[in-house]
Amino acid sequence: QVQLVESGGGSVQAGESLRLSCAASGRTFGIYVMGWFRQAPGKEREFVARVGRIGGSTYLAGSVKGRFAISRDNAKNTLYLQMNSLKPEDTAVYYCAALRANYFTTDPGSYDYWGQGTQVIVSS
Repeated sequence: QVQLVESGGGSVQAGESLRLSCAASGRTFGIYVMGWFRQAPGKEREFVARVGRIGGSTYLAGSVKGRFAISRDNAKNTLYLQMNSLKPEDTAVYYCAALRANYFTTDPGSYDYWGQGTQVIVSS
């Protein structure tokens, strides 16, 4: 089991940047595929990015490709989401999630563990 705690959210202007972090408990962080999801008010939770167990395999949703980057530091048990050129439509609660199985999926229902979320607000 792993516990996840996100941080780094806040309120910014369009075009600015934020870096989200997700701290994981335990010594087994490296066995999980990790993902970032977001949920805007009145909308379903949507996939943002995922990274493989050792960080070499990343995939980003089309809406954030070229602006966001996902990475992880297994020595620090931490997942990151670097968000650049933020847009008002990026406003949402951002969640990190851990997947025990080693396969690619954008389905939030497949992920096993979730953090509590961190709010990102982007003003125009």
